[in-house]
Amino acid sequence: MKNPTGIEVPPEMRAFAEKSVGEARKAFEGYMDATTKAFGTAEKSAEAMHSSAKELGRKALGFAEENVSASLDYAQKLVNAKDAEEFMKLHTEFAQAQMKNLAEQAKALSDTASQAGKAAFESMKPKT
Repeated sequence: MKNPTGIEVPPEMRAFAEKSVGEARKAFEGYMDATTKAFGTAEKSAEAMHSSAKELGRKALGFAEENVSASLDYAQKLVNAKDAEEFMKLHTEFAQAQMKNLAEQAKALSDTASQAGKAAFESMKPKT
């Protein structure tokens, strides 16, 4: 086949060029497919982390509400204490109860954060 310049392109060279373009197209499509899957995985991971962060925030807010309520109840009891002995008893009971509650709350928050990390990791795993 001749082109307007009069230079003939050998059929072998044309076939090689067509094959190269086809292979480049196939490689690009594979790249785009892998990129699309990677973005999908990242989005799922972000969604899992966002959901877990919301849950963690709700738990922390709930714990804060419990702690403030317990402190106000404690203050009310102190105001009504009849003597120093009752005052000290109330203080000791409150301190012990709060230490126990804080330990339980810290464990619950830690468990929730751990589950969030696991969920984010699992969402990044390729589906089989």
